[in-house]
Amino acid sequence: MSPAAQPDAQAERSAETRSRILEAALSEFAANGLAGARTEQIAQAAGVNKALLYYYFESKEKLYSAALELVSARVRDRSMAVFLREASPGERMLRAALDHFDRILTQREFQTLMQHEMMRLHKGEEGELLILVKRIFAPLHAMFQSMVREGISSGELIDADWLQMVLASLGGNVFYFLSAPVWRHILPFEPFEKEALQARRVALVEFLGKAIFVDRARGSELAAKVLADTPMPEFDDFKGLR
Repeated sequence: MSPAAQPDAQAERSAETRSRILEAALSEFAANGLAGARTEQIAQAAGVNKALLYYYFESKEKLYSAALELVSARVRDRSMAVFLREASPGERMLRAALDHFDRILTQREFQTLMQHEMMRLHKGEEGELLILVKRIFAPLHAMFQSMVREGISSGELIDADWLQMVLASLGGNVFYFLSAPVWRHILPFEPFEKEALQARRVALVEFLGKAIFVDRARGSELAAKVLADTPMPEFDDFKGLR
């Protein structure tokens, strides 16, 4: 190996180690929060010496911040890909709602960490949530608002309060997942079974296709198109949602 190649190989190994630590930290922080997470467990899961955690991140708190920013950036990038897609505002609305559903379904670590952060904020603790809002969620919210207003202005979407349109598109997803312990005692099926989740994501897009479009037939066509080219994502364990 040439001398010039050695630093590159070392940098690659260093980046790979840092990535393993972050992924292990995500799981541990999502399961136990900042206070309950154990650095020993993170190091063991990452396959590294505990000292390396502090070499790369200096402290448990900075490791938590880095893990939270990593998973939030994934959400940002995923959402941006939907917002910037070459499609009408209405189609992008349908795709954004479906992407939101699938994100809750597959990125449970992000959902759990957000809940931890909201609880910290409620307790008056200085957490990361307000920083993430400024860096990631406020810009995404502005893009969503612009997309809705563009659809209304073009005549594709119904003329309704833009914020209510956002809530109608995303709020039902949050309510369904958070209310599962109640649905379980009301519905004649397990709300987190694969078939039930599949039916729910289909119903979400089909409903919006009929509810927010001026031309309902066109909205239904777009809903069918979006569902056809966006299969339900796979993940390891549906029971993990329960």
